[in-house]
Amino acid sequence: MQRTDIGRPDYFHKVVDCQWACPAHTPVPEYIRLIAEGRYSDAYMINWKSNVFPGILGRTCDRPCEPACRRGRVEDEPVAICRLKRVAADNKDDITGRLPPIAATKNGKRIALIGAGPASLTVARDLAPLGYDIHLYDGDAKGGGMIRSQIPRFRLPESVIDEEVGYITGLGVTERYGERVDSLKSLLGQGYDAVFVGTGAPRGRELNLPGREEAKANIHIGIDWLSSVSFGHIEKIGKRVIVLGGGNTAMDCCRTSRRLGGEDVKVIVRSGFEEMKASPWEKEDAIHEDIPILNFLVPVSFSHSDGKLTGVVFEKVVAQYDDKGRRKLVPSGEPHQHFECDDVLVAVGQENSFPWIERDIGLEFDEWDMPKVNEITFQSTRDGVFFGGDSAFGPKNIIWAVAHGHEAAVSIHLHCQGMNIADRPPPGVTLVSQKMGIHEWSYDNDISNDLRNRVPQRDKVVALSNVKLEVELGFDRLLGYKEAERCLNCDIETVFAEPLCIECDACVDICPMDCISFTENGDEADLRTRLKAPALDLTQDLYVSGDLKTGRVMVKDEDVCLHCGLCAERCPTGAWDMQKFLLDITHAGGCSKSPAPTNPASDPMRTAAE
Repeated sequence: MQRTDIGRPDYFHKVVDCQWACPAHTPVPEYIRLIAEGRYSDAYMINWKSNVFPGILGRTCDRPCEPACRRGRVEDEPVAICRLKRVAADNKDDITGRLPPIAATKNGKRIALIGAGPASLTVARDLAPLGYDIHLYDGDAKGGGMIRSQIPRFRLPESVIDEEVGYITGLGVTERYGERVDSLKSLLGQGYDAVFVGTGAPRGRELNLPGREEAKANIHIGIDWLSSVSFGHIEKIGKRVIVLGGGNTAMDCCRTSRRLGGEDVKVIVRSGFEEMKASPWEKEDAIHEDIPILNFLVPVSFSHSDGKLTGVVFEKVVAQYDDKGRRKLVPSGEPHQHFECDDVLVAVGQENSFPWIERDIGLEFDEWDMPKVNEITFQSTRDGVFFGGDSAFGPKNIIWAVAHGHEAAVSIHLHCQGMNIADRPPPGVTLVSQKMGIHEWSYDNDISNDLRNRVPQRDKVVALSNVKLEVELGFDRLLGYKEAERCLNCDIETVFAEPLCIECDACVDICPMDCISFTENGDEADLRTRLKAPALDLTQDLYVSGDLKTGRVMVKDEDVCLHCGLCAERCPTGAWDMQKFLLDITHAGGCSKSPAPTNPASDPMRTAAE
């Protein structure tokens, strides 16, 4: 194998598994250390720069970072990364003085953002400080999109939405709420230099089964029903409720039903429990609130009498797998099952809807009636029209919408500056030694087995009495500190200098994970089997040195390293060093030809470091 080029931005980025897994590439260990130091505002601003909505995401994120967390390789559960984000949000000081200032002068470019959800708000956050005249359109009376309309208040208080949406609109954005865009052609005719479409996936999938029309008064599309609850149009539901679907929307529907009068609420799903799309913690929360989840039942028809819904008929299925492991649900042969109910909530998926986009404006759609969008630049087939969030590639979650918004903002900025939007600016990377003495480091590198702390919750009886009463109470400062201490500081990298190595094998002897080997070089497949502990995870690279004096090479398995620093502490020559890796993803303001920041304090990374 060739010597590892640790100067590549993605090499150590990939080793910081949580940050690599985060679509917005939030520097997780960096903000967790700040929480442990009690620097909550600094931790918040680091989050605000990358994921834009720390308080919202600290309650609702789908947490792609947590399954990747290295702590999960030491014990059963990862660090509660998501809920630590909320710790920063709940305990920060007034940070308005640290936000970018409103641009003193406009740069002459006008941008229209359609839909005031997380993707559009991220674009606005990135472009408004650069002097762009941002016009934010939404048919609702407030910004936030589906964050506001479909996430129940018992999970996300409206005050948090108001606060974090307000940080963005306060940057000089023109809010055009209550103005629904019914024609993209008409909007393009208003002379905007670029248009961003962030309208989400607003249409819930229908379930056209026998009895649907006859019993329609008590059969509701889940996302529409949640919106009606959020805006106060619906305040009650029948005592017996069936929720169809196994995703997070279904979990929100069933838990909301319990708070609006549902006493016998069931979730019924066609797949198995483990195959459900809902996050594990969402299922846990539903079960905690006495909501059973019934699996492998496919709805066949809605039963009704005199125009009134009486229940749902289901067919029992079983999973069969072919020789390639592909699953197929087949009838079990058991008699159909009938469950009585007063109301049904259909939460079997969401779809995009673009009736307001004319098909004669140079914007192409694919066979699924989705716009053709470049996955890197987020530009459509019409120059100057960009998409992001659920409207670009279908339903995902908030953090993906934020990531799309950042990239689209880069493209819009390059487009408006007359530059090639395919020429993506590289991230900023720093590697700084953490040595503070011969064998001392600037971070706590003690490794201990600490069980994940549970987030305190409101008493169940009290929580179920009010649809707006937040269930999770969040970590207090002490619990936040204890949970932060579980972080293994994966961004503190072990950096090896061949010229200093005397091949004494001291690092090999002391490594608790057997991740360091000195051996003859070879091709990767062979080398992975000859290490002190075979490196079986092909998704994470090997760290391979150049040739040493004996002709051997040092090989480190990054997959199992705990970043404990014992190798560097034990090394008698300083061949190993612990260096902090910081990846600063370039946003629109970091592109060439961008105006220089007018206020140094508006750079949250700089402020936190200082």
